[in-house]
Amino acid sequence: MSQGDTPSPAARFARPLADLVMALRFFSRLPTGKGTHEKPDLGRIAPVLPLASLAIGAGPAALLFVFVHAGFPALFSALLAVAAAALVTGAMSEDAIADAADGLFGGATSARRLEIMKDSRHGSYGVLAIVFVVGLKVAALAAIAGHNPLAATLVWLAATTMARSGALYLPMRLPPARTDGAAAAAGGVPGNAFALGNVLALVLGLVLAGAFTGIWGFVLASGCAAVVALGWARLCRRLVGGQTGDLTGAAQVLLEIAILGVFMRLIV
Repeated sequence: MSQGDTPSPAARFARPLADLVMALRFFSRLPTGKGTHEKPDLGRIAPVLPLASLAIGAGPAALLFVFVHAGFPALFSALLAVAAAALVTGAMSEDAIADAADGLFGGATSARRLEIMKDSRHGSYGVLAIVFVVGLKVAALAAIAGHNPLAATLVWLAATTMARSGALYLPMRLPPARTDGAAAAAGGVPGNAFALGNVLALVLGLVLAGAFTGIWGFVLASGCAAVVALGWARLCRRLVGGQTGDLTGAAQVLLEIAILGVFMRLIV
């Protein structure tokens, strides 16, 4: 193509579509066709991640609404929906929070903490972390769904979208804690890519949840998520000197619970 040529519509949309497919493959087990699997690049994923998050969360969120609307108890419906979400994502963030809890709180030095995190086996801290985060998520969703099933569906989708993009604050702000991990392979997140993705996530979150939380309630939830992200990043820097894929995945869980907690208080 010469310098003066105008790219075709197909060429203009090819790269964003490829980035979206990359995001879906990295964060979920959703089918994405048989195209070539590119090496994950968080810098490319970040701007389109909110759209991928909508696709990832739509099924479990819809399942929550359908079961509550069909007359099933809110607690049963919420637990079933959270289980479905774990299947869609391959329990990626749940595994991450378990590894992070074992590593950060089970080791005495940075090197030992990183070594524990790399071990696929879960210890007491990891098991308890999974129990607590799943329990908190289910409790919040059940409380909202018992009050308003549609609100539970949409605010959950908003929370997961905002949390997944917000968690990329770690690879944007911190260096990889080790050179041979998944975080180092996926690369860092440029500030402009992080900002673009999070602006889109906030807009989508406001569209989904704003009718139930109000503008200021949504701002409060976003502010609480920002505080959690900043605090988690400081803890990771202090304990291991940087970030890993597990620490970023754990950030996603913590942000989702923080946002859902505020939403629950505003709605119920």
